[in-house]
Amino acid sequence: MRYVVMAVAAAFLAGSIVAPTDGTATGPTAVPQADATPADSLEALGERLFFDVNLSARRTQSCATCHNPDSGFADPRGMASLGDDGVSLGDRNAPTAAYAAFSPPFRLNEEGEWIGGQFLDGRAATLEEQAGGPPLNPAEMAMKDAPMVVGRLRNDPVYVDAFEAHFGADALQDPERAYAAMTTAIAAFERTDFFAPFDSRYDRYLRGEVEFTNQEELGRTLFFSQQFTNCAECHQLGRSAINPRETFTDYSFHNIGTPENLALRAMNDVPPGTIDEGLAGNPAVGGDPAQRGKFRTPTLRNVAVTGPYMHNGVFEDLRTVVLFYNTYNTRSASRRINPETGEPFGPPPVEDTLSLEELTHGPALDDRRVDALVAFMRTLTDERYEHLLQE
Repeated sequence: MRYVVMAVAAAFLAGSIVAPTDGTATGPTAVPQADATPADSLEALGERLFFDVNLSARRTQSCATCHNPDSGFADPRGMASLGDDGVSLGDRNAPTAAYAAFSPPFRLNEEGEWIGGQFLDGRAATLEEQAGGPPLNPAEMAMKDAPMVVGRLRNDPVYVDAFEAHFGADALQDPERAYAAMTTAIAAFERTDFFAPFDSRYDRYLRGEVEFTNQEELGRTLFFSQQFTNCAECHQLGRSAINPRETFTDYSFHNIGTPENLALRAMNDVPPGTIDEGLAGNPAVGGDPAQRGKFRTPTLRNVAVTGPYMHNGVFEDLRTVVLFYNTYNTRSASRRINPETGEPFGPPPVEDTLSLEELTHGPALDDRRVDALVAFMRTLTDERYEHLLQE
């Protein structure tokens, strides 16, 4: 099923969302095609839920607020997301929801390493668990509890009909069961090709529909090279460099030494030097000190249009990210300068868990190779976001 992004007014006319009583419906919305109503399709129900601001305490936010489909399913508002109350601010950068459905359930792999899950620390094992998090997070959509969310669903006749059609006549009677059904529907929508179209220039290149520039081809060669870069070490899922369903992440967790974002710390009134535990803070990991400062490897799909970057939004420009990685392989002091600040890149907050084997693989890169890698990553932009590359 294909979905089309439309204006809020169009959604009202089509009945895709219900206007909140205080008139605060804002931001992007989407409606299914005319042949897909919430009662007809679980995906269409999930879509309506994904864009419904009524599922936040003050009726100002939906899932799409922080995962905006017009901005690569990331939050274009800044390094962290503002909450439904207009005051609360997240302490991490909202990851894109695009291609999120491909992350495996959070678990230990055969090598005894944690992989997969949702959120930057994998604390939601599945897409369904992730969908259930934001509505009840006081810093996000801020609903008091599951019964409060389900109460909003019961007050909407479209939801009453749709939940009955998909989950049974008494689907909204038990709040816990109804809440789980809601997350099932949202996850079903997130598994549609609306989130993962695989139609970037890279995909079209693989299909022989477009040609790469010399710079893009150099970047592709460097990216998948086992001699010159370490990119594919963590940002390649398939065994082949021409896998048509490559998500550009192996869903592993690493500490790459991302510098502290002092600006975000200041906005949250958090003292400098406070450690974000990352994976070690995931309850399933039990505070294992060997996992401190590790975060899940993100997809590089749409990376050129979903900045700022890193788990704390510390870098604004994609080229800066490549230069930061390059600091592990260069001895030149001038190559260790953050071009966004004019100062050396900050130290790693947690040093003893750094993925040094991966980070130090390969030679230092000159500007030509840095620019080529950036050019290649720009080709990973879904077709509907290519206009953002120019902006």
